[in-house]
Amino acid sequence: MLSVTPIPALSDNYIWHLEKDGEHWVVDPGEAEPVYDALQDKALNGILITHHHFDHTGGIKALHNHYGCPVLGPESIKGVTNPIAGGDTFLLLGLPIEVWDIPGHTLDHLALILKEESPDGNVQPHLFCGDTLFAAGCGRIFEGTPKQMLHSLQELTTLPKHTLVYCAHEYTLGNLHFAHTVEPGNSAISERLVQSQTLRQAGRATLPSTIAKELATNPFLRCQIAEVAQSGAHHLGRDTYEHLDEVEIFASLRDWKDHF
Repeated sequence: MLSVTPIPALSDNYIWHLEKDGEHWVVDPGEAEPVYDALQDKALNGILITHHHFDHTGGIKALHNHYGCPVLGPESIKGVTNPIAGGDTFLLLGLPIEVWDIPGHTLDHLALILKEESPDGNVQPHLFCGDTLFAAGCGRIFEGTPKQMLHSLQELTTLPKHTLVYCAHEYTLGNLHFAHTVEPGNSAISERLVQSQTLRQAGRATLPSTIAKELATNPFLRCQIAEVAQSGAHHLGRDTYEHLDEVEIFASLRDWKDHF
């Protein structure tokens, strides 16, 4: 059975640690020391990278030198030994994995979808989405366009609703406060905020999320909802969203969140 656990790193990053049948991989190691501490005397079999930002790649060199393990990620990243790209499929930990292009936050951003089949034939997808989709939020748009980012997010929502979502930062509380401001009438947001506060007070991660939970509480996935669209229009100084398309609403929300 696949085990996925968060390794806290830097100020608010999570390095995801994947283990199955004694094999160990990590996703987006922004630094090496927390990985050493988590693995102790175990070997690291490989590293997966979603995009080039330093808080996701800073530990590559030290970990590769220490363990001699392969590094899979966009070919643009220094230290990647085995380039991967959208459309690729291969086996990892004995399980099928799909690679999707999800540009917006950066142009080289990848999503990694690992599919775990249970003995009864049901499939549990695990989504490692870096800084594109967050719990109740999304990443800043540094290199792409709002249209690209919205399309990438919408592509991720085509995954099964029970897909487990592993974001790379503990941003959930701040994102939920923003979500509540955008859509104060959404009781699912209020409930999730209380649940997430309880988890953080206990020192626990608010992740993984699910696609279903994001569809219910994430304003960036709800631009078609009237209350969300109206809030986006107000941020633009408009009385109504009537003549705004979904990309314009999304861009308004992203700009608002950038200064929230």
